[in-house]
Amino acid sequence: MSTPFNAIVAEERDGKIKGHLKTLTLSDLPDNDVLIDVAYSTVNYKDGLAVSGAGRICRQTPMVCGIDLAGVVAESRDPAWKPGDRVLVNGYGLSEDQWGGYSQKQRVKSGFLVRVPDVFGLDEAMAIGTAGYTAMLCVNAIRDHGITPDRGPVLVSGAGGGVGSVAIMLLAKLGYQVAAITGRAALGDYLKSLGASEILDRAEFARDAKPLEKERWAAGVDNVGATTLATMLATTKYEGLVAACGLAGGVSLPTSVMPFILRGVTLRGIDSVQAAMPRRLRAWADLAALLDRDKLRLATSREPLSRVPELAQDILAGKVQGRVVIDVNA
Repeated sequence: MSTPFNAIVAEERDGKIKGHLKTLTLSDLPDNDVLIDVAYSTVNYKDGLAVSGAGRICRQTPMVCGIDLAGVVAESRDPAWKPGDRVLVNGYGLSEDQWGGYSQKQRVKSGFLVRVPDVFGLDEAMAIGTAGYTAMLCVNAIRDHGITPDRGPVLVSGAGGGVGSVAIMLLAKLGYQVAAITGRAALGDYLKSLGASEILDRAEFARDAKPLEKERWAAGVDNVGATTLATMLATTKYEGLVAACGLAGGVSLPTSVMPFILRGVTLRGIDSVQAAMPRRLRAWADLAALLDRDKLRLATSREPLSRVPELAQDILAGKVQGRVVIDVNA
């Protein structure tokens, strides 16, 4: 009999799907080709929805939650991976239709694996996690659009969260002037320590904007959606770009075609879940080259697996600052 281990498993109880701490064995895991001794996971907004049951993320139950994991290969039926390899997984349906990272052990498909860059510890890989990797995809979209620092400031919404915090670090490192939107005034010093040069109140953007307003931003990274995204689009400069990757404020977009037609603004959707492997590898290589690890530590806290249900509620309530690493073995 295999040694039991802990996981956060979403199951349906009284008509609701919620995650709770549960004991599993290897025989419970899916029959995928790589067995991983998981070291760390993390908490993203999507994890909050899945574990709390606030969003229908888990498409089947039981489901081990957690859209990220980092660990070491224990067994592999794929010759591309061998025991001892340090690996990470972001997205690919983890916590939706693939068992996820809130587990001390997990079997995953070999095609999901990315090697952890040598410069990062496994805990740092999860301090970055899907949030940081998504931030890098957004920043690369801005760079690939030809928007250079001399074009003007870049606006980041949801700045106190994981995507926002890492986006600020990356943009500042690349020489961009960064304006950070937050509804938590107490985070001002924290955001400036990451590289933000201007702190803006969320209320300035969470409003009904005119179709076009004064041009202010060369580009934007939006984690919120709804009226915040509409206001960002209305205030983006000619031929600017807004990379949209979140919907914490809602799924609607109350805008018009005017920013796109009259100013040539581009709205670039960023999906991290099913992004092609070349884009993933580029993002992780860029993170290894650009990310200030001291600033990453400043933005990171660590919690045990048992606190995940509580943290799921906190992240949905906007109470989580920066990145939270989950030590699945604590």
